[in-house]
Amino acid sequence: MARQRNKVDLPTKVCPVCDRPFTWRKKWADCWNEVKYCSERCRRRRS
Repeated sequence: MARQRNKVDLPTKVCPVCDRPFTWRKKWADCWNEVKYCSERCRRRRS
């Protein structure tokens, strides 16, 4: 059985659009180094 990770153990980044921190998500497991924005909305609003 896999051990659950605490949210505080997950890596975080700061979104350059909204300046808010966001944490690692399972769907970003293979591409975490390329993730820059916290959401699709911020990705579309980038300048």
